[in-house]
Amino acid sequence: MILTIREVDIKTGKREIILNEDDSKKLGVQPGFRVVLSKKNFKRIFFASVSSTIIKSGEAIVSPDSGLKKGDVVDVSNAPPLKSTEAIKKKVYGNKLNADEIRAIVEDIVDENLSHIELASYVTAIQTVDLDDDEITYMIDSMVSTGESIKFDYDVYDVHSIGGVPGNKYALITVPILAAAGLRVPKTSSRAISSAAGTADVMEVLARVDLSMEEIKKVVDGTGAALVWGGALNLAPADDKIIRVEQPLGLDPQAQVISSVLAKKRSTGIGTLLIDIPMGEDAKVKNEGEARRLAERFIRIGTRIGIETSCAITYGGQPLGRAVGPAIEAQEALRALEGKQTSNSLIVKSIELASILLETSGVVEKGKGKDISRSILSSGKAREKMLEIINAQGSRGIEKSDDIELGKYVEEIASPTDGYISYVSNKAIVEIARTLGAPFSKKAGVWVSKKIGDKVEKNEGIFILYSENRDRLENALRLSRKLRLYEIEGMVLESIHGDLYKTLRGVKK
Repeated sequence: MILTIREVDIKTGKREIILNEDDSKKLGVQPGFRVVLSKKNFKRIFFASVSSTIIKSGEAIVSPDSGLKKGDVVDVSNAPPLKSTEAIKKKVYGNKLNADEIRAIVEDIVDENLSHIELASYVTAIQTVDLDDDEITYMIDSMVSTGESIKFDYDVYDVHSIGGVPGNKYALITVPILAAAGLRVPKTSSRAISSAAGTADVMEVLARVDLSMEEIKKVVDGTGAALVWGGALNLAPADDKIIRVEQPLGLDPQAQVISSVLAKKRSTGIGTLLIDIPMGEDAKVKNEGEARRLAERFIRIGTRIGIETSCAITYGGQPLGRAVGPAIEAQEALRALEGKQTSNSLIVKSIELASILLETSGVVEKGKGKDISRSILSSGKAREKMLEIINAQGSRGIEKSDDIELGKYVEEIASPTDGYISYVSNKAIVEIARTLGAPFSKKAGVWVSKKIGDKVEKNEGIFILYSENRDRLENALRLSRKLRLYEIEGMVLESIHGDLYKTLRGVKK
């Protein structure tokens, strides 16, 4: 059927065409059906909607990102069945997919030929059924081949955290240590989706992160490292589309985590990779057994695709450092680089991750990585390297931690009693930080004044909240009173008296 594009003005989040009801009947098309629009040098799948009032017979309305313009004449026909949808059904029933089936799914995700329901079904299937090592390898191959890649003329290294712990700004310390020691580290990172700040959000406080591939190569050539946003590049594009479906569902399939990380690292030419796996009650990985199994899969599949992979299982039972939110995390990272007093957990983790990669790469002898990493940090060489990277990426004009501004609306959450902090909730802190405006409001965030094991006195501050908006701050304070944000205990957990002892022994008073 030949139709004329009348206008391009609908934004629905998918590639859509609105057909007149009479035309849809002639085509045998129902709302939600796939149709193919074609003309010279153009052929794409669209999802149909139907109207009897807003569009005349012989005309059609398409979404703005369709690649078509007003007045274009197109041939509209029913789309043939997709191989990918049959493969998704196969996985729903627990069956193994072959390389061609995985590739069909990935290609249709990239080309946006799958509906949100179909893509959600795929994500749900791999959450419940999982992918085996072969399927993950097929997935990585397909994700890499449908995107672009960066090629370096030298060996490149990377360190990547699977996330799940707030305040995880280690990369702003570890990466400049590695670069100062002579490694080349083109670190691509994500923005926050459900957290309070991704590495890219934190780095963006200090410099540009939306660099092109040519700009990344130039920065790494000149400074030894880059800290950029992977979403600005066309690396493994299927992954970003899958993530957008995972987050509203609250799903995070392990197979997709592995595929996502390794596909993007392979696309940037990484030869040696260290994976950080935070473990804790509120983290993605809850216990040591689960962490070890995930580490083994990363190493096994990394070896398959030619990346020398090692893993570090790290403590994720409370925030890393004390800052949660883009600007406040950037400030804490700079304070660590400047040698100013900050949380020991941030320093220790950053140094230990750097030391593992330095030893794995062969740059330093086994057993000497920590001392060399600590020396690079304490001497100021890591700070100098970080400033080089910031300037090469396009500095925001911030040269020291004191230059960073935080939200102007500030409130403190104080302790109602004396005691010791026995619990701090990662999830509650993230929820409060996001209510304050993070990560989109860079100056919003939470400072954790007291962490697990710290002594606290009545009316002493436990958290400081920052926001750029008074209403957001009030909402966050109200939320803090509803959540299990922290717990305080005395040194004596329980008092058992002599009378009770006698009763338990069967001795009458």
